[in-house]
Amino acid sequence: MVADGPVQPLSFTGIGANGAVRFDAVIEALVVAGWSGRDSAAMEAHIAELEKLGVPRPKATPMFYRAAASLLTQRPIIEVVGGHSSGEVEPVLFSLPSGLWVGIGSDHTDRKVETIGITISKQLCAKPVSAELWRLEDIADHWDEIIIRSFAWKAGTKRLYQEGPLKLMRHPQDLLDRYCGQGNDLPAGTATFCGTIAVRGEIEPAEKYELEIEDPILHRKINTSYSVAELPKQ
Repeated sequence: MVADGPVQPLSFTGIGANGAVRFDAVIEALVVAGWSGRDSAAMEAHIAELEKLGVPRPKATPMFYRAAASLLTQRPIIEVVGGHSSGEVEPVLFSLPSGLWVGIGSDHTDRKVETIGITISKQLCAKPVSAELWRLEDIADHWDEIIIRSFAWKAGTKRLYQEGPLKLMRHPQDLLDRYCGQGNDLPAGTATFCGTIAVRGEIEPAEKYELEIEDPILHRKINTSYSVAELPKQ
């Protein structure tokens, strides 16, 4: 069910075989896939790092969480309450009238609230997404070779926070079949975060995150970044 009321469109540049095209799109539904690792060891590592923070193990894998589409943003700064949230890089599917597109985004999450309820925590933070997209059909045959990475800035120092190939995660068609049912399409106007990979070191807050997805076959990247403004707790 889509909530009533106006939804602000997002502005994209779609890059396909015939070049680039700019367009606005209204996203009316947001799905966040969790525990979507294909490699059992890699997924266990991510589950274990979250368990250290008090996040309970999932009841099943993968899981699909609904969140408000209004959380999606392309603004350079997001605002959070307190200093216990962090970002994570994810490929993001956008189902649009022109087809399925892939960008990059951050499932920024309040880690303290996540120990109480994952669904609630997904609702508390804005979800930054890139302004550039690739057609899924252009990369579907070499999805496993594509690399995602993130960098975290803290106290003026930049460090590699996440990096790995998408072969560690379920193929998007697998996720769509599980969420929509075999043979059913993801409704137009839906964005789906596809899951993430384990961090290097510990999960921790940062002042800024840089995200990228790299296609080594077609020799291109999508980059985006955002800063985090911490609001005071009363």
